[in-house]
Amino acid sequence: MKKFKIALVLIVLICIGVFSTYHWISYKTSNLVYDDVNTIPKNKVGLVLGTGKYTANGTINLFYKFRIDAAVKLFNAGKIEYILVSGDNGRKDYDEPTDFKNDLISKGIPAHKIFLDYAGFRTLDSVVRAKEIFGQTEVTVISQKFHNQRAIYIANHFNIKAVGFNAKDPLSGRKARAREYLARSKASFDLVFNVQPKFLGNPIKIQ
Repeated sequence: MKKFKIALVLIVLICIGVFSTYHWISYKTSNLVYDDVNTIPKNKVGLVLGTGKYTANGTINLFYKFRIDAAVKLFNAGKIEYILVSGDNGRKDYDEPTDFKNDLISKGIPAHKIFLDYAGFRTLDSVVRAKEIFGQTEVTVISQKFHNQRAIYIANHFNIKAVGFNAKDPLSGRKARAREYLARSKASFDLVFNVQPKFLGNPIKIQ
């Protein structure tokens, strides 16, 4: 019975920690995320955080579609000059950055304005590589609001001045938002233990 009570207390403390971390990150980044393209500050580079183009059942992933739309909107409004797409290309048959590039071009974005980061395996990698590989210390993150907030929190830790432009959030994304509670706790642990990107590499100049 004593072990059960200890376990229960630990579970409650963990839940409180996860809940508190989620809302702390929301609080710390609340004034750095924007829904209105007219009020967001201008930056040289917009960092699109990758995701798969298709869902498990073969339909278009709305998180993907809405990030494309948001990036195009920012670019056409003159709020970014270049688009850096950072995503997973961990195997030959899965290439998030190239999918984004092709669809951005089809929406009218010039190819020479798009740069690809094939080693954005997770948000921390994408954010840190934007600075260490692509030389950006100020950036506009483009994803859904809950994701932008986590990315900006990570960026601040690495002395990157970041704002976020919120892509439309699919109503079907409840699972993703629920997973965000754990993702933010994991991100906080990564920062405490100074976790670094899986890969770095040679600098790439955006110009």
